Amino acid sequence: MKKNFAASVGGWSARHRWWALLIWVAFVAAATFVGNAVGTAEMKSYEGMNGDSRQAGQIYDEAAFKNVAGEVVLVQTRSGALTVKDPGFRQAVADVKSAVEATGQVEHVRTPYDKEPSPVTEDQRTTLVQFDMKGDGGTAEQRVQPVLDAVAKAQKAHPDLRIEEAGSASADKLIGEAIDKDFVRAEQLSLPITLGILLAAFGALLAALVPVALAMTAIFSATGLLALTSHLLHVDSATSNVMLLIGLAVGVDYSLFYIMREREERAKGRDKRRAIEIAAATSGRAVLISGITVIVAMAGMFLTGNGTFMGFAEGTILVVLTAVVGSLTVLPALLSLIGDKINARVIHGTVRVLTGGRVTWRRILGVRGGQSRVWGAIMGPVLRHPVVSVVLAGGLLIGLAIPAFGLKTGTQTIDDLQGDYSIAETFKRIDKAFPGGNDPAVVMVKAADVTTPQFTASIENFKRRALATGEANEPVTVTINPDKTVARIGIGIKGTGTDAVSEHAIHTLREKVIPATLPGAHVTGSAAGSMDFNDQLKRTLPLVFGFVLLLAFVLLLISFRSLVVAVKAILLNLLSVAAAYGVLVLVFQKGYGESVLGFHSTGTITNWLPLFLFVILFGLSMDYHVFIISRIREAYDKGMTTEEAVTFGIRSTAAVVTSAALIMVAVFATFATLSLLTFMQMGIGLAAAILIDATIVRAVLLPATMKLLGDWNWYLPRWLGWLPQLSHGDDDAEDEDEERIPVLVG
Repeated sequence: MKKNFAASVGGWSARHRWWALLIWVAFVAAATFVGNAVGTAEMKSYEGMNGDSRQAGQIYDEAAFKNVAGEVVLVQTRSGALTVKDPGFRQAVADVKSAVEATGQVEHVRTPYDKEPSPVTEDQRTTLVQFDMKGDGGTAEQRVQPVLDAVAKAQKAHPDLRIEEAGSASADKLIGEAIDKDFVRAEQLSLPITLGILLAAFGALLAALVPVALAMTAIFSATGLLALTSHLLHVDSATSNVMLLIGLAVGVDYSLFYIMREREERAKGRDKRRAIEIAAATSGRAVLISGITVIVAMAGMFLTGNGTFMGFAEGTILVVLTAVVGSLTVLPALLSLIGDKINARVIHGTVRVLTGGRVTWRRILGVRGGQSRVWGAIMGPVLRHPVVSVVLAGGLLIGLAIPAFGLKTGTQTIDDLQGDYSIAETFKRIDKAFPGGNDPAVVMVKAADVTTPQFTASIENFKRRALATGEANEPVTVTINPDKTVARIGIGIKGTGTDAVSEHAIHTLREKVIPATLPGAHVTGSAAGSMDFNDQLKRTLPLVFGFVLLLAFVLLLISFRSLVVAVKAILLNLLSVAAAYGVLVLVFQKGYGESVLGFHSTGTITNWLPLFLFVILFGLSMDYHVFIISRIREAYDKGMTTEEAVTFGIRSTAAVVTSAALIMVAVFATFATLSLLTFMQMGIGLAAAILIDATIVRAVLLPATMKLLGDWNWYLPRWLGWLPQLSHGDDDAEDEDEERIPVLVG
């Protein structure tokens, strides 16, 4: 029988190891060099929007408005005794104005005492001092510190008032730096954690370094390729972070699958070449199927029509593709080159010396001869009592999934920022005093000349009618672009910006006020953008789910020639994802574990996260499923009964799956240390799902259901008999007479 594709590629690489290594190094170097030369094209702001918001954003982007960083200083009485009419209050405002002007960094300062006054609350106890930072708004954060210092001095001079600054420049300075440090810390933690777990799993330095090195080179090359493709499809700035997360997970997983099998075959007495060939034919094939399935899952994000999701799909597909290529080509070349030196047991030896030879790391892991005694012990009761196992494990997962029916999504707001950030509290105070002032509705209107008396009157009419609805409020600002063809109107709206009140206000503007005053205008802003995003997601969600599930089903059906295996894989993966959703709801909506994780619940899950988690988790879960089922099918094809094959397959893959799952859980959990609640949710959701999938699903539900189904596991209708016959093991004749491995079924 002809060798499968993975076996052919792996065999060539092992025989021509220096060529394989040279080609890979040249590829990584070329991709990185070209990527750095051309640079990554990030999305324009409107490309991450949908619907009317996107049209408004595009008008703004093309209108060449000056990039201005607006700042405000909140001046508010603490005791409630002073008002803006009192001399002490007036003096404080004057001191703030003179202090910020003295820095030489601001312009267009407005106070409540000017001809065009800044806003004041109805009770006259709170006002804003408004101004713009000089120069380009994109770099204003680099110049805002003297202004922050000046405001802090004004606060010290007037302790009876609350004087605090907030705005785009100060937020970028104070919040942006903290978040950047968070990401750097999380990324710096990921590599040592991964290396540490690999050292524990292998007990060998080289065996631990190879997977990390392969994953990192795959990430470097994929990042370079992304720079090229991003000029065709722009990407969000967070795409590189997502690529690191996924690239490290799959890159290490694929290497683990491969190296563990090669070591197992060497332990059986196979020579180096033969062990690599078998690893290529078996684990290499599993890597190929798994990688294609992950890529298919990621491709589902293209169907959302949202620029952020499509950028994530672009980046993750590239990093998974390069990880697969590296695993199939350079890994067998490295194993051929290093040989048995990869087993140099630095950790094993240290443990053995320290314990006088009584304890070895291999026994701690419960692994001997490539099989796990720990999972072997679990298999006994699971296979003896499959019905009880299915009921208990299935009931637990269904119980975890039930809260998912109450999942509520919301947009990212200032409440998403966790930790001790005084500027976040300032934003909240401003929003409470001037509802909608922080995130106003933004109306973009385009005309031949928006400064004509007739058009100016239309804008005034819009302002009057909008305020008359009772759903909009001051401040109202009008900005004209340099060529006078576009007007940007900012207007505060009632509500929190994320609730039904704000949404109704947007509908009122779009459906009643604008058609009567500024026909053809478009509305964007936080509330409008959230509405349009949710509407787009509702339309495309069935397409994404259908695409991912259907293609995954077809791939599994072709790979394993079993209708039951394909259907069951889909159901088990959906169950593990639903359980992860339930965990998210319990933790981040209900607030269980707030004190442990150190966050404050907002009562919602970030709106883009459920779809993102589904795609990522569905793809990553397939890694384990394909790897385990491939080993089971390999054993079954060699003559074992289904029960024997299941026991052997789970026991022989458990060490790899456990190690891979630990790495994924640990890496994903580092994102739970970030300051943004969205990334905490993502980290906990991913970690919980992988942990559930690698334990309850793969170690209990999978073997129990396979035991119950028996030979029906391999059922394929006659009318599908035309599907290609693909091998799951080594097809070389020298293995045909191999003695069957005895398996004890408890």
